[in-house]
Amino acid sequence: MQLRSYSFSSLFIKITLLASVAQFGVAQPDEPVVGFSDHSLLTGFPDSTIVERDLQRDSNYRLVLGGLERVRGDVIPEESQRLRGAVTTLTYEVSQSFRGEDVYQFFLDQLEERSYEVLFNCTGRGCGSSNYWANDIFRNRILYGPERNQYYLAFRANSGLENDPHFALYIITRVNRKIYAHIQVVEPGGTRELEQIVAPGEAPPIAVDATVEQEILLDRLRQRGSVILPEIAFQSGDRLPAMFDITPIVDALNANQSVNVYLVAHLTAEDESLDELMRRSTLRANALREALIAAGIDPARIEAAGVGPLAPACELQSCEERIELVLR
Repeated sequence: MQLRSYSFSSLFIKITLLASVAQFGVAQPDEPVVGFSDHSLLTGFPDSTIVERDLQRDSNYRLVLGGLERVRGDVIPEESQRLRGAVTTLTYEVSQSFRGEDVYQFFLDQLEERSYEVLFNCTGRGCGSSNYWANDIFRNRILYGPERNQYYLAFRANSGLENDPHFALYIITRVNRKIYAHIQVVEPGGTRELEQIVAPGEAPPIAVDATVEQEILLDRLRQRGSVILPEIAFQSGDRLPAMFDITPIVDALNANQSVNVYLVAHLTAEDESLDELMRRSTLRANALREALIAAGIDPARIEAAGVGPLAPACELQSCEERIELVLR
């Protein structure tokens, strides 16, 4: 399967199941995602539940292989490796009857059993600021906790392939005693991991009823407050592409007339001023709003806003240009 050849509907199923929060995309998972399973290259801790799972088919990934430091406002690892490929991200919540050390040791044992090679590891305060790991490296706020409670592992599989899969594992016990294990699997040669919801032991669904898509979207908006839409390749003048399929959004809004939303557009670029980015992101949000109104959605139910680069937090790997549906 090629992700970029999918229709909006196919992508929408995956993306609406990502954990978002009510304010502009900071992830706050607190419940299991039904049907998500371990990555085929790594087994999760036995007494844990996947609360997030995401797949980016083509990502320019930086694997951290050393300590972190802040230089001129940016968090920079002492050593790192750039990898290009598919990135699968899984976040597990572990039963509080265990300790972070138990989870760390479980994965160390698994690496030894599978003959995976450890490239870098650190524990506790030796890993540096948990804030750096949570907000700058993994961009997932729930991973922030006391520095003494953190563990990090970077490793690779000796697969015999031209490009071995690489892994980043971060374990944290938060102040509220919740334990999370955050895993990112980088596969330079591509991946066969499923993107759709598949219960263990079942075959992937061939088709999904439109009603199911509506229910998924509406449920996500109610639970999390926002949904990040798939990447939209805007045309010149920040116009919405003619081929962009807005049907799932229209159907979901029509299915529940009480749901009102903000359309929030984000846009960053190093060579443009803040005023220009705010102007362009507003144009993008309004372009989607006008398309929804043309499709029959009451204008009073939709408000458009452009925030340029002012709300950077996002649980995806690449989201410099994105539009979110935010529940009003």
